[in-house]
Amino acid sequence: MDKNEIIENFIVFEGLDGAGTTTQANLLEASYKNNKLPCINSCEPTKGFIGKAIREVLSGDIKVASGTIAKLFVSDRHEHLYNPSEGIIKRCKTGYFVISDRYLFSSLAYQSLDFGFDNVLELNKSFPLPEHLFFLDVPPDICHNRLSSRDKLEIYENINLQKNILFNYKKSLDVYSNTDMQIHLIDGTNDIEEIGKIVWRNLNPDPIS
Repeated sequence: MDKNEIIENFIVFEGLDGAGTTTQANLLEASYKNNKLPCINSCEPTKGFIGKAIREVLSGDIKVASGTIAKLFVSDRHEHLYNPSEGIIKRCKTGYFVISDRYLFSSLAYQSLDFGFDNVLELNKSFPLPEHLFFLDVPPDICHNRLSSRDKLEIYENINLQKNILFNYKKSLDVYSNTDMQIHLIDGTNDIEEIGKIVWRNLNPDPIS
């Protein structure tokens, strides 16, 4: 695969639903702030107008044709990256560390289920990559148990689907293995605080604090 542009200081967390990506994104944000470093913590789907539509689909409240949600994610991601005042690229260029709970790798893992891996890859292939990708590797059964307390599951939060999603995740990591993006595979079954320390050490080999 051709090497994509790398966005310095852009950090992404990926993993199955229940893997702990949101928790680790929040811990990393706290670490940056504790060290008085400028940081933005974001997510996909975003909280913008396109992201809100995506969340309605994910909740099962709206049914769409095959491929529609993959294309909605591409539009949401474009805005997430390139918004002239709040986009990832603008923020990173002005000195911020930007964290995203999910990015294009989620599209490859999830939307490939009904739209095909190659189709989703084609839609996302021109997007720049984060400097660091942290994949929290957690078995589907453990993730499923973690999700059991939720009142309502999203359309992909089914253990059988999650097994296929994990396969697609591993496939996407292989696709991007020859890029300049730094891929960190982490055992997401470890203690939450310990995972946070591992993440921080990977980002800061010479600890700030």
